[in-house]
Amino acid sequence: MTRFAKRKCLAGISNWLSYTPVCDILLCGIDRQTVPGLLSVTFMQGAAINLLVTVSAPFSVDGRRLFRRLITGVLALAVCCSVLHAGQSKLKKRDSRHEIEQLEEAWRVAMLKADTTALSALLGDDYIAITASGTLQTKDEALANLRSRRIHIASLNVSDRKLRFYGNTALVTSQASVQGTTPEGDINGGYRYTRVYVRNPQGQWKIVSFEASRIRQPGDHR
Repeated sequence: MTRFAKRKCLAGISNWLSYTPVCDILLCGIDRQTVPGLLSVTFMQGAAINLLVTVSAPFSVDGRRLFRRLITGVLALAVCCSVLHAGQSKLKKRDSRHEIEQLEEAWRVAMLKADTTALSALLGDDYIAITASGTLQTKDEALANLRSRRIHIASLNVSDRKLRFYGNTALVTSQASVQGTTPEGDINGGYRYTRVYVRNPQGQWKIVSFEASRIRQPGDHR
């Protein structure tokens, strides 16, 4: 900005402050209490704070000071609301992390107990998996294999779990130690897996993708 522009801007601000604002301040995004003139500290998520000022006639130096204090107070309120909103976002993320960890445990128990009802509730309708052998598996196929006992899991211990969030999507990576059998033979060993959860319109987390890779040890056949 040039010096001339800065001087013009400052002159405009000075002229603006020389007028009395009508008390017409609109605060959107603040939860008003039933007592007139009092505001709660509850910030309505996704809302913004708007300041609407109408100017009229000139007023005294004391009036300008009072108006500056009013503006300062409104700006301070806006900052406080932003801080509260950030705190609410962190709390929501922590709750989501706890919920995903519970769903991960529910998946582990369902696999051990061959509980197709519990597994069906965890999987999204468009669920697709890539098994350790490289085959694709839909939700119906996963449930059918578990129901017919084609896949039998005797032991499933999970470790090194990492969880990341991208909006309404959660990405889980873990290491699993498995003992079990399939029609092709045993599946004993260590695996790395990636599971993707998506929050549906009803607010429920559903598994929509799964991929497993076997951890190869020296001497294993490839």
